Order: sequence, then C-alpha cells, then structure tokens
Amino acid sequence: MSVEENLLFVLCAVAVIVAIRTLSHKTGLPSAALLTIIGIVYAELPGENVGLEPELVLTLVIPPLLYNAALDSSLLDIRRNLRTVISLSVLLVLATAMLVGLGFSLWVTGATLAAGVALGAAIAPPDPVAALAVGRRAGLPGNLITLIQGEGLLNDATALTILTVAVAAIDGDGFSFPGATLQFLISAAGGVVAGVLVAYVVRALRHLRNDPISSNTISLITPFAAYLLGESVHVSGVLAVVIAGLIVGHDAPRYASAAGRLQTSAVWRLVDFILEGMVFLLIGQQLPEVVDSLHDYSPGTIGIAVAISVGVVLLLRPLWLVLTQLLPRRLHMRLGGEGAGREEALNSREVVALSWAGTRGVITLAAIFTLKDNVPDRDLLQFCAFIVVLVTLLGQGLTFAPLVRRLGLRANKADLARERNEARSASVQAALDRLDEIRQEQHDNVEDQAIETMRRQLEIRLERYRRRLDLLEQAESDEIPQSPQYEAALHVRHQVIEAQREELLRWRDAGSLTDEGLRILERELDHEERLLPDRN
Repeated sequence: MSVEENLLFVLCAVAVIVAIRTLSHKTGLPSAALLTIIGIVYAELPGENVGLEPELVLTLVIPPLLYNAALDSSLLDIRRNLRTVISLSVLLVLATAMLVGLGFSLWVTGATLAAGVALGAAIAPPDPVAALAVGRRAGLPGNLITLIQGEGLLNDATALTILTVAVAAIDGDGFSFPGATLQFLISAAGGVVAGVLVAYVVRALRHLRNDPISSNTISLITPFAAYLLGESVHVSGVLAVVIAGLIVGHDAPRYASAAGRLQTSAVWRLVDFILEGMVFLLIGQQLPEVVDSLHDYSPGTIGIAVAISVGVVLLLRPLWLVLTQLLPRRLHMRLGGEGAGREEALNSREVVALSWAGTRGVITLAAIFTLKDNVPDRDLLQFCAFIVVLVTLLGQGLTFAPLVRRLGLRANKADLARERNEARSASVQAALDRLDEIRQEQHDNVEDQAIETMRRQLEIRLERYRRRLDLLEQAESDEIPQSPQYEAALHVRHQVIEAQREELLRWRDAGSLTDEGLRILERELDHEERLLPDRN
C-alpha cells in the first residue's frame, strides 16, 4: 500500500476503535471481541489485508502493553497471592504446553513432540485484556482482579521462553525436558535481574522526573530498554519488562512529581487504547491467510489437531484450579513480609469465574507466527492457534460478563469506599499534625495566619470524610449509600467551576484575556475539578 493508503487505513482503524469503545460502554460487550469480529469481516472484503508482523508485535507492541499493565498492578497484592499467581502463570502454562505437545505427538499424524510443545506454549498464556475490562465493569472482586492481572503479566514470559526452547529443540536434537527446564530457569532468572536493573536505573533518574516531559520520556522508553536488555543477553525480555513495570509502579508515588504522574497516566492510557485496538483488529485480518495454508491437510487431521488444542485450553484450566484448591492449606502459605499468612481459598463461584477468564489474544498469534518455514506442520499449528484465539476471545469474552452476573460475584463497594475514606481521613489528620509541628518551629505572625487558614480547610474536609464514614458504617448492603448533602455539595462545586470557566471564555472572546492566559487559568480549574471526589 502507498503512504496515503496506509494513512487512510490508520485513520479508519482509529475511527473504528473509538466507535467500538463507545459501543462497548453502552452495551457492556467487550471491545476486544467486537474489534476481532470487525477485523474478520474486513478480511473478507475485496482488497489487501494488513499482515501481523510477529517481530514487530513482540518488540514494539507487547512491551508497552505489558509495562502499562504492570504499572497499574499492585506489587503488594501480587506478592500476597504469589503462589496462586505462579501456579497459573508458570505451572499451568508448562502443563498446557506439555499436554498439547503429547497430544500432537500421539494423535496427529507426523507431528513431533517439539512442534506440539511450540503450539502449546503459544496457546497457553491468557490475554487478560478482555477479561479485565469486563470484570472491572461488572464489579469483579479485587482478589480475582489481582489473580487475572498477575497471571497475565507473568504467563507471557513463561510461554515465550518455552517456545524458544521448543524451537531450539526442533532445530537441534529434539525436545529434552531436563534441558528445557534448565534453560527456562536461566531465562526467567535473567529476566528478573534485567528488570530489576532497569527499574533501579529509572529510580536513579528520579531527579529528572520532576519535569513532566522528562518523566513521560523516561516512562515511554523504559519498557523497550528492559526488553532489549533482556533479549540482548538471551534471557526473557518480556519478564524484564514486567518486573521493571511492577517496581517502577510501586515506587511512582514516592519519586514522581504530581504533574508527572498525571501526565504519564494520561499518556499511557492513550498508548494502551490505540495499541490494544490495533492488535485486535489485526487478529481478525489474519483469518484468510491462515485458512488458505491448510490445503495439504485432511479434514480429519485438522479436526483432531483443533480438538486437542481447544480441548486442552478449555478443560485443563478449570481442572487445574479445582485441584490446586484441594491441596492442603499449609501449601498455600504467603511469602514472608507484610501480609504473610495463608492465602484465602477460592470458593466454587470464584473458581468458575477464573476458569472462564482465559481469553487468548495477540501474544498467542505473535508467538505462533514467529515459527519459521522449517518447523513441521507450521501451517496447521498456526490454524490451531487462531481457532483457540477465536473460541476463547469470542466465546469466553462475550459470555464472561453474563457469567459473572449469574454467579453473583461483586466487589463490596461499601467496603471499598469505607477503606478509601478511612485513608483520606488519616491523610488529613497527618496534615493537621504537620501544621502543629510547623507552628512550633516558627513564630512568624504571617505564617500563623496561613496555618490557621489551612487548618480550617483541613478540618472542614476531615469533618466531611467522617460524616461519609458514619454513613458507610451504617450501610446495610454492599452498595454505596446515597447522601443527599454529599451529592448536593459535589453538584454545587461542579456548577461553580463551570461558571468560572464560562466567564473566562467570555473574557477571551471579548478580547480582555489572551488565549495563553485562558489556557493557564483553565488548567487551574481543570486540576481543581479533577480533585473533586467521586461518590466513593
């Protein structure tokens, strides 16, 4: 395609992504599934399709998506649930890859164990994008959100490492489980070390992060630096990205400036939105190429291969979750440190929901498309991976929200609001205590006046939080109770800010205020409005 055609395609794709996001918000349907369907429809239209370049996806798309997901995750929550996260993101991925490999070597004519393991590694890692988007909207409990996030962050590294080992076995003397295990451990450990090194370099640059532009620049290059460092020393670049993101995200409240955090968060939301939309559109467009490559295989061989792939993916996950929950509770001890103790067992409804949160996505196709022409049954492997993506992304993605509602799984909104208001009250009390210290340290009457003004503002805010806490304590359900006074106060404050904004526009339009002055004053109002609390 020409430059103009490429630009037109990108513009149309962005327009579709925005439209689908709007539709998703109105209907509750996952945008990932809707974009994939549109990609399939587009692929069947006359004209040229856009191919999925695996190296481009693995180098330029996966690192920023994983890094942003890591920034939004909780290092402490993942650590508290680390055994379950490791069980799903490492052991289950290994089991899936091995089981698919055995199935192919036993029942698919001419297939090798190494080729089957390569397919198993590609289809093993769930892509949590669709499940998390639906789960958050449906109010999925926080412990399940943490498990889905943690699994999605770490399983890609496991899968790509296994894939590398399997491809090396295809090119060499065959698949050796002890050798593969050793290579996996070395790659994973090296990825962790690389991620920690990059995170500490970013921490050392914290003096530059006071400037929002510098902070954004550092944040945007960090995932690529971590990935390239890992890959350059032949360890897991994906795991390096995840570890760096978790550490930097954990440190951000301490080292980043307020302006830097606000701007960086906005930039990453935009990057995430565009990249995710593009990759799901591209997934659908690969269908014709994958189907056209199957002319050398009989329907029976294709059916057996697809049945093994889809069957292992859909059946092993719930079986694994049930079996791991039946283990003795002493095996579910958390690691030491804050929050040490036994991990809470999942109940039957949570096991069902987590079993159905196994949608596969772009990492599966990017991984399987990296296989070279010398890999036995490469075309069949790609078709099986594509079918697994479609079955899980469309089947599980479109039914996950109704399942969550049917199971009655919801986060206790009143408890979450109570936790946040208790933290708000504690932070305001700490500010009041600090004012007392400041008063004792100085004797300037001017500063006394400033302290008293600030004290009155903080005491009003503290009283508001305490009234809110009293209301939340009296809540009889898990819903956030309504407070007419609280709602009215928020409404009035929004209206006052809007009146100020309209007056500034009248000044600008009358020529009494420059556009530069308008932007400065409008930014002040925007920040003031952003600071207004929501109903939580």
